[in-house]
Amino acid sequence: MNFRHDLIIVGAGLAGLRAAVECADEDVGVVSKVLPTRSHSGAAQGGITASIGNEEEDRWEWHMFDTVKGSDYLADQDAVEVMVRDAPRAVYELEHMGVPFNRTRDGKIAQRTFGGHTRDYGEKPVKRACYAADRTGRVVLDTLYDQCLRRGVKFYPEHYVLSLVFEDGRCGGVVSFDLSSGELDLLEAKAVLLATGGCGKIYETTSNGYASTGDGLDLAYQSCIPLEDMEFVQFHPTGLYPLGILVSEAARGEGGVLVNGLGERFMERYAPTVKDLAPRDIISRAILTEIKEGRGVDGKDFVHLDLTRLGEAKITERLWEITSFARIYLGIDPVHTPIPVLPTCHYIMGGIPTDMDGRVLIDEKGMAAKGLYAAGECACVSVHGANRLGCNSLLDVLVFGRRSGIAIKEEISKSEHQALSSEPLRLAKQKIAGLLAHEGSEKIDGIRRSMRSLMMEYCSIFRNENGLKKGLEEIGSLKERYNDINLQDKGRSFNYELMEAIELEHQLSICEAILLSALHRKESRGAHIREDYPERDDRQYLKHTLIFRNQKPEIRYKPVKITRFQPEERIY
Repeated sequence: MNFRHDLIIVGAGLAGLRAAVECADEDVGVVSKVLPTRSHSGAAQGGITASIGNEEEDRWEWHMFDTVKGSDYLADQDAVEVMVRDAPRAVYELEHMGVPFNRTRDGKIAQRTFGGHTRDYGEKPVKRACYAADRTGRVVLDTLYDQCLRRGVKFYPEHYVLSLVFEDGRCGGVVSFDLSSGELDLLEAKAVLLATGGCGKIYETTSNGYASTGDGLDLAYQSCIPLEDMEFVQFHPTGLYPLGILVSEAARGEGGVLVNGLGERFMERYAPTVKDLAPRDIISRAILTEIKEGRGVDGKDFVHLDLTRLGEAKITERLWEITSFARIYLGIDPVHTPIPVLPTCHYIMGGIPTDMDGRVLIDEKGMAAKGLYAAGECACVSVHGANRLGCNSLLDVLVFGRRSGIAIKEEISKSEHQALSSEPLRLAKQKIAGLLAHEGSEKIDGIRRSMRSLMMEYCSIFRNENGLKKGLEEIGSLKERYNDINLQDKGRSFNYELMEAIELEHQLSICEAILLSALHRKESRGAHIREDYPERDDRQYLKHTLIFRNQKPEIRYKPVKITRFQPEERIY
């Protein structure tokens, strides 16, 4: 079937919903492969950063410095300044929409400390994170979804996007697969916004939900759009051992501490000023170093996160979800027992390159694709650089989701609908029919398990040339195996095996992009640690990586935008 809207948004997380709210006066359609309230944004726990100074003095300049320093100086500073200066407005806007933030005794929005956030340009930690207990993403998602429903936004839940449609050099819509009926739809639009989130499920241990398979990243990549800085994959330091379920940084922001097998607060060795509130890349490396040197708990591959000193009342009020996870999945009560934790894949700093208004950029010179926008984790406006600070992700999606919406409204007001040919539908039908009819010998799950395992082994926190080359060889082998898959489910309605097969093809492509980008960056910076090149090399690599698909993947670079803060040694 054919449907027509002024704007199609792919993804119903916070970036997509915030853009939808901004454009709700137009005809907006939101396509999501899950029910909107099941989007992964709802898993965000800790809060949203903003220098509103409700608990203690704070300034946007300090927030900017922390973000740039935390990025290991790879963030584009013009974009960072836009984000941090807009942060107070974004938070108060959410408050007016109905987000139930925690409150101080005098009724103001409460704030707490988070990793890497300081006052006076690194002197000591500052309370900057605005929060709703440890369920901030959940309540913001529900609030924005409610605002969309109030404004008449059209949703296509459980519709899986198969391709972007370009005609005459302009993105004019998408082809989607209705999971309930198995029908293919052509959705025409004056503009398309990709807000599909990250790709954490390419790793074996991850905090990401099952829907985080990187579809939007590869849809752009397949359309000859480069991906930027894909080598920078953040591992959150505290995932529940051995499951990888996230234990929010809020736990340390409220006073929890990391302890090794000797009972030592080991972060004092790695970040003597901010200790357990250091940026995530530093803490993740510290945890793995402790384990590697034999100081894991009981000789095992984890350390302890100790919340027992906080007291039951504080834990129940502010860390209820974290506590419930530990009780449900591990059978321990954090009120009385430390939590075993290990780093878990959490966030992709790279993505589809965009400008500050969400326009997708198609080359290193900044040329924009017509009609195509991106926002959220799938996009790379580069406010996170080589390492994202906690609570800056929700700020990113809100600020740049809104800015994308403003820019899209302006564009579509001047545009006319263009009639699309039926060729994209024909190609999509051909692809689906081919997958269902193919009688191969390979199962999806076996290939997927091998992919996740090799990414953990060769391209997690610590990397080296031999491992990255080995990973690329194995990804090549998995791609060959993928060509011989056999789907057991031949039906059309809710055929999740079919959807997972398409997701896996996207994931293998993204893995290759990450491995190649990591291989070419011969330095250590932020979340990218090369054991064979342990030092940061500003002379050679103070630049963004761009990987182009072409007939054979090609690496190019573009400069980092530096305005206020020159690179310096990163000491905490």
